[in-house]
Amino acid sequence: MKYTFYKYQGTGNDFVMFDNRKNEFPKDDVSLVASICDRKFGVGSDGLILLEDDEKTDFKMVYFNSDGREGSMCGNGGRCIVAFAYFLGIIRNKTVFIAVDGLHEASIEGDVVSLKMTDVQEISKKQNALYLNTGSPHHVQLVKELKSFNVFKEGARLRYGVYGEKGSNINFVEQNETGGFDIRTYERGVEDETLSCGTGVTAVALGMYHMGKTKKKIVPIKAVGGNLEVSFDEQNGLYSNIYLKGEAKQVFKGELTW
Repeated sequence: MKYTFYKYQGTGNDFVMFDNRKNEFPKDDVSLVASICDRKFGVGSDGLILLEDDEKTDFKMVYFNSDGREGSMCGNGGRCIVAFAYFLGIIRNKTVFIAVDGLHEASIEGDVVSLKMTDVQEISKKQNALYLNTGSPHHVQLVKELKSFNVFKEGARLRYGVYGEKGSNINFVEQNETGGFDIRTYERGVEDETLSCGTGVTAVALGMYHMGKTKKKIVPIKAVGGNLEVSFDEQNGLYSNIYLKGEAKQVFKGELTW
């Protein structure tokens, strides 16, 4: 039997999408998910996302890392599934959906999706870094000469050496001449650098505000794969009304058989 899939990307963070409202996808098959995400022998992507029915919201998002295992919240994946739901005619310009970390509101205008992220109540200090959870765990560290920085080597070292087998995503940051920030991210589950990470971009914006590196509550972030914007409110260390905004586009449609 042939199954239709769609490929989406959000600032270079790419995903294979399935409309799984009929519950036909074998989501317990870790090797199948990993093989679909494989860039040499499969479709190739940073993750796989299922759109499913939900009784209380417009739809449910189920996210898998490229290693085949179900993952924590993915911000760019969340923006891409909103674009996918819009394409399928499930939603109009605004939506509420459920993901692994709870409810998310979002809006779409053209190719630009604005996604509301979960509130952040705690930002912890690490040696030369910050740690916070924006739906997924993130290490945020300022570095110099980010373009030439060895993200894979240092990211893997920190991901395992500091955070153990469960791990954390590792973000390296440098302030740019515009007052915004450049970011490169090593993602757990992918176990490599990705062109963009939505929860990582969110973590960087909040982290840089927390460190006093910016006083703005609308923070432009430049990932390797493109530009994103994070806006938020802050009161007494509580970050709320956090929105991740940027482009999310369909790349192509195809068929798979298994």
